[in-house]
Amino acid sequence: MCLGLLAEGYIYPRADRGTRDLLRRRGQLVRQRTANILAVQNQVARSTGTTVDGNTVKRLARREEASELEALVGTGDAGLGIAANLSVMRALDGEIKRLERIVRPRLVADGAFEALLTVGGIGDILGMTIRLETGDVSRFAGPGNYASYCRLVATTHLSNGRKKGEGNKHLGWAFMEAAHTAVRYQPEAKLWYERKKRKTKSVVAKKALAHKLARACFYLMRDGTPFDPGRCFD
Repeated sequence: MCLGLLAEGYIYPRADRGTRDLLRRRGQLVRQRTANILAVQNQVARSTGTTVDGNTVKRLARREEASELEALVGTGDAGLGIAANLSVMRALDGEIKRLERIVRPRLVADGAFEALLTVGGIGDILGMTIRLETGDVSRFAGPGNYASYCRLVATTHLSNGRKKGEGNKHLGWAFMEAAHTAVRYQPEAKLWYERKKRKTKSVVAKKALAHKLARACFYLMRDGTPFDPGRCFD
């Protein structure tokens, strides 16, 4: 390390590890819920040739009624398979809400956290996830380094001829979630995303938006300043 051959490691503060890990478990459950939503959508498409939106699937999971499910795919094995997915989703929803009730009283309203909440698409749970996964933002030399740590830029790091993943996958997921929500609640973000999507695939455009938000959030956490959508999406 004295010769500069090894990167200096970062020791995460012990006091925050428990809350950070609970938020990681919540993120894992959210991803599992998303997987079940996609499974239901895929089953409906294969069984009926029609599509169903995610909100409809979530509503069915909240209050499953046999008549609604039958109207969607009819009776038979397809309905049984979807019913199983919906049952799993209800269990996941319960655990997600339970973890949220536990971590909400632990929210630390420091300047960095408050600044994150000014971003359309970042609420208290997602903001806390980003804040805790980031740790001390001053350890990053700049927004590019931070975005790379968030796995939102291409990596060329190789080991034994193979590309190796670097950075924090939980931050990558969090900013993709923020981008997904920002498109719905931040008009400037939606316009920027739509322009980008016309030139490339939607998934590439969404990741580009997540990258843009990560760079902006670096400055928000570093300086404690509110989000300026006009400056971010000019």
